[in-house]
Amino acid sequence: MTAETPAGLPAAGLPAAALPPAARLALRGMTKRYGVLLANDAIDLEVQPGTIHAVLGENGAGKSTLMKAIYGVVQADAGRMWLDGIPYAPRSPADARSFGIGMIFQHFALFESLSVAENIWLGLDRRWSLAAVDGALRKLHDTYKLQIDPDARVHRLSVGERQRVEICRALLGQPRILILDEPTSVLSPQATRALFEMLRLLAAQGCSMLYISHKLHEIRSLCDDCTVLRGGRVSGRLDPRRSTEAELSACMIGAPPPPLVRASKPEGRIMLRVRGLRLVTDEVQSGSSATGTSSSGGPGHALRDIDLDLREGEILGIAGVSGNGQAALLDALSGETRQHFAPAPKVSGTLELEGRDVLRLGVGERRALGLHALPEERLGRATVPELALSDNMLLAGNVLDRRWWLDFGALRRAANAVIERFMVRAQGPDSAARSLSGGNLQKYIVGRTLGERPKVLVISQPTWGVDVGASTQIRQQLLALRDTGTAIIVISEELDELFQLADRIQVIATGELSPSMAIDQASVERIGSWMGGGWREAQA
Repeated sequence: MTAETPAGLPAAGLPAAALPPAARLALRGMTKRYGVLLANDAIDLEVQPGTIHAVLGENGAGKSTLMKAIYGVVQADAGRMWLDGIPYAPRSPADARSFGIGMIFQHFALFESLSVAENIWLGLDRRWSLAAVDGALRKLHDTYKLQIDPDARVHRLSVGERQRVEICRALLGQPRILILDEPTSVLSPQATRALFEMLRLLAAQGCSMLYISHKLHEIRSLCDDCTVLRGGRVSGRLDPRRSTEAELSACMIGAPPPPLVRASKPEGRIMLRVRGLRLVTDEVQSGSSATGTSSSGGPGHALRDIDLDLREGEILGIAGVSGNGQAALLDALSGETRQHFAPAPKVSGTLELEGRDVLRLGVGERRALGLHALPEERLGRATVPELALSDNMLLAGNVLDRRWWLDFGALRRAANAVIERFMVRAQGPDSAARSLSGGNLQKYIVGRTLGERPKVLVISQPTWGVDVGASTQIRQQLLALRDTGTAIIVISEELDELFQLADRIQVIATGELSPSMAIDQASVERIGSWMGGGWREAQA
């Protein structure tokens, strides 16, 4: 079938021989500039019906820009697109959805104060009623095992649960093409397997998918085809099922990432001691797993009798299925609890930093004593999206001089140092945080925090959405910080990451923390069992 313009002439700029076949989606010469930055440089791409097509590349390689052009968020400066052989040029996401294209963004677009059903309803056309959305969500659970409570308030949900909300919203649009940007970045292995089963079922029903991920083993397991971008250009097209991870990595960054180097250290003194830490909230959504409460509603425990010791120069890994109290644990340790729960939670127990009781201290006071925390939410919490990277350095710590003046020159120099040390792809310290790709923003945030040289660091999902090369860099920096004596807690739902970083592992389930196990005693099977509370049976 020959693609034609509405006027019946061959698409401008393309000879008849260059016109694409009737693929589900075909792109030719897609180009997009942001000032001097050439984000997409004459990209060609084809996606066949009922296939899962991976788009692979480093952070800043142009993947998200290309997906946004397909979804109508941005308009390309040059190039053409065809959908089932028909010219396609969306002017907005609503326009793209009307053509049957759905997208699940890496950064979620949800209203915190609304329910799950209300958030999804707002993203659908006017034919839908709120009651119909509620019923459709329950059918999605039956068909695809997407467990989500339609009545739960979004601000009570974990990142993994919020991701399921975005997936449900996309699926209710019955897409012909579904774009997924880092969909498993914060999912447990079990949840990832369930997602893959759902995607394969969708593909078998004829839905085509564009799948962005930095997890090479996932691409090899799931995808039928793979286009690799480097520096805004197509650097290769491979069959991921017949390619090794080293081959994919070499095509993406030019060479396999270097191995992590970790040194053996003697056991240090206890830097952080937690005993019987409990977090009780009055505002509990019925059935919400984010707080680890019962389905009856009413008061519940986000954290239950948490015990842990963290020693100087060690990394303690916290594993668990999304929504089992990880966010509450970080909030309780960082001092943010009062800001993130309403009404004010009831915190009890013992929290000592170098022997000093800090349970009643706020975020700034704990930070001044050397306890720093880095949450998983990049935009809106770890950074202010609209502010420049230099201004976002204000969130790292105390940058006021004795006269309470801001030294903007120092902020710019500090931001530049992070950009250079961590090879953050940005146009400089004046770049707005929201202008960075997800992986580059994560490199900036981690670099900013590590630059403070904390005594104790609590970090959640440190390599969420970061490419294989940058992930290795961040993990190596965490190991180097550990070797200087910093005590680190890494909260992660990527078991591979914990096995690479942690000296010991504990598992959190329904707000309770398992006993500690040394990394050489841990296994995927044992941790998987403990994610369901299996350690309780061993203790019985």
